[in-house]
Amino acid sequence: MTLTSHVIVLLAKLFSGFTVRWVDCQPDTCQRIYFANHTSHLDAVVLWSALPKEIRAVTRPVAAKDYWSSGWVKPHMAASFNALLIDRKEIKVHRSPIDIMLEEMGDIYSLIVFPEGGRSAGDEMGEFKSGLYYMGKKRPDLELVPVYIDNVNRILPRGEVLPVPLLSCITIGAPIFLEAGEPKNAFLKRAKEAVQRLKDL
Repeated sequence: MTLTSHVIVLLAKLFSGFTVRWVDCQPDTCQRIYFANHTSHLDAVVLWSALPKEIRAVTRPVAAKDYWSSGWVKPHMAASFNALLIDRKEIKVHRSPIDIMLEEMGDIYSLIVFPEGGRSAGDEMGEFKSGLYYMGKKRPDLELVPVYIDNVNRILPRGEVLPVPLLSCITIGAPIFLEAGEPKNAFLKRAKEAVQRLKDL
């Protein structure tokens, strides 16, 4: 791990003061898709930093290329936590974002994804987009692990540049899998509910 990676982890801990709870799920380097609610640009950094070191080494946050490629600080940070940057504007039919993610995962990496797509404005989660369903369909061996991130949106509110130190909590729940023949909408509803349930634990 690079020096910058260590600094990012330390800063994430400093500003978020996060506590991590594993509920019916154990830290493991097996291939997983960690899917979480999304309220802040810091979500990916904080969740990645909260994972044990050996899991961080094989986990890549999926992030928006247009945001993390601008300026000179953000691209350097993205490289430091090995982010997988996805272009949301120029999507090619023959090479979808899902195909790119699965290709980049290979048989080694896990991913951190935010199925809502964009950040939700308040405490209510948005509807999940279909990407998680197709990943589960194409790679049924992957553990799909729900995560609820609480309070990170208040550390870096919309429109703000500098984070404000606050306490946050990350709850990681039991893996789910796409069931044989399960309709897309039913699965996405079940996945969203798996994240929402962690909020009340």
